[in-house]
Amino acid sequence: MPCEPPPSVWELPDPATAAGSDLVGVGADLEPGTILAAYRAGLFPMPVEGVLGWWSPDPRGVLPLDRLCVSRSLRRSCRRFDVRIDTACAEVIAACADPGRANGWISEGIQRAYRELHRLGWVHSVEAWTDGELAGGLYGVAVGRLFAGESMFHHRTDASKAALVALVSLLADGGATLLDVQWRTGHLASLGVVEIPRAEYLSRLADAVSRPLPAVFDQAMS
Repeated sequence: MPCEPPPSVWELPDPATAAGSDLVGVGADLEPGTILAAYRAGLFPMPVEGVLGWWSPDPRGVLPLDRLCVSRSLRRSCRRFDVRIDTACAEVIAACADPGRANGWISEGIQRAYRELHRLGWVHSVEAWTDGELAGGLYGVAVGRLFAGESMFHHRTDASKAALVALVSLLADGGATLLDVQWRTGHLASLGVVEIPRAEYLSRLADAVSRPLPAVFDQAMS
């Protein structure tokens, strides 16, 4: 089982009562208890102009596990990769945080926080390997039957997509009910991501986090 950290000392904003903006609060900290409380409430942290922001997009991007769009070419590409779980989480986070990436937002503080959550068993990486090298992957937070995807990267064509295909399969087999991707971009829309109102997301979230973790994620990291 993942290790439950001490509770947050902060009172986070309630996204159910927020209106007019995806950004619903600023401040607090990146302690494990604060971050987990945020995900359970429908929030996630992302810095904005040097300040820690707490976000709850409306509408919210989610990927229905039965609607992932896998083209023939992507299915062929997936065969080139060896997919692993949690063997290089710190490396995946660092690659996603590469300062050379456009619109980068993953600060050193965010990296430290999510590495610690990985150590406690809450953050997980799905990695695509080829020729003994990390070719791409993604990481996110698993709370109950929620998987909140944070970021993905690739060094080889389709590597991050192969990781996503594997993740969806793992979540579906494990009975997960909610794969959150925060916002629907054009790229994610092509893979089957849809948008739902914040109120619907919060209702589905409450059910998801009340359920047990899928077995693949039901362990603490050493």
